Amino acid sequence: MASSQALRSRWSQYYVLTKPRVVQLIVFCALIGMLLAQPSWPDWPVAAAATVGIWLVAAAAAAFNCLIEQHIDARMARTAWRPTAKGELTRPQTLFFSAVLGALGSAILWVWVNPLTMWLTFATFVGYAVIYTVILKPLTPQNIVIGGASGAMPPVLGWAAMRNEVGPEALILCLIIFLWTPPHFWALALYRTEDYRKSGLPMLPVTHGSEFTRLQVLLYTLVLFASTLLPFVQGMSGWVYLISAVVLGAKFIELAYKLWRNYSDALARQTFRFSIWHLSLLFAALLIDHYTLPWQPTL
Repeated sequence: MASSQALRSRWSQYYVLTKPRVVQLIVFCALIGMLLAQPSWPDWPVAAAATVGIWLVAAAAAAFNCLIEQHIDARMARTAWRPTAKGELTRPQTLFFSAVLGALGSAILWVWVNPLTMWLTFATFVGYAVIYTVILKPLTPQNIVIGGASGAMPPVLGWAAMRNEVGPEALILCLIIFLWTPPHFWALALYRTEDYRKSGLPMLPVTHGSEFTRLQVLLYTLVLFASTLLPFVQGMSGWVYLISAVVLGAKFIELAYKLWRNYSDALARQTFRFSIWHLSLLFAALLIDHYTLPWQPTL
């Protein structure tokens, strides 16, 4: 009985390394790309293989991130509970786990999806796990902006999985997530500033202060709002999406403005949580229009 409990505990530790909530959002965005890339329902066996492959590689990147940031995580209340930070999993165990997930996910994408998706997913892994985590994050307060390119790739991966190409529609989705990432993450960093100060990471609220960061959040929400109108301009969506984008964008801008003018940790938390709903509902509206509009991407 004790050994069974220990085994479950060990597997739960490995599961935590994959950052399930983050990976779920990545897979959700990739699935949106798959659905929008086809005029009707996608080829479900290919979509299923792509979903599993992308999930595995994303989980591998998350585990590698935990490995690299082991000592940083140990100094932050938000991450001190991670198995790597607590020393429950060794560095060789974590590295092996990440390598197995990455190799398995890449193999699935190569064999059952297409090589383009595999290489794009691998490039995303390198961008997040190496360029962002190892190089940019400890080097510059603009880390989340530059590194956000990797986090914006899931719709492109989903699109490539279905069509074996990267179209302008996929790049628009990528742009939206790229511009969404800074205000989303900086809202979190604002009420976790002391955590990041202790970690030694040059996050924007630490290096440039709260007021400057709040202004950046507001400016990015304005640019983000403009980018969310592009699917309607491009012809990817109709009025359902446009109304949704305007309403959601207005609410995001309202929260960002209040955050800039009258800061509180509670408001920063509210802004961070709403940003997740903003992206999820925005893409849901895209799907509704996609399956009700006569227009579809040219195959």
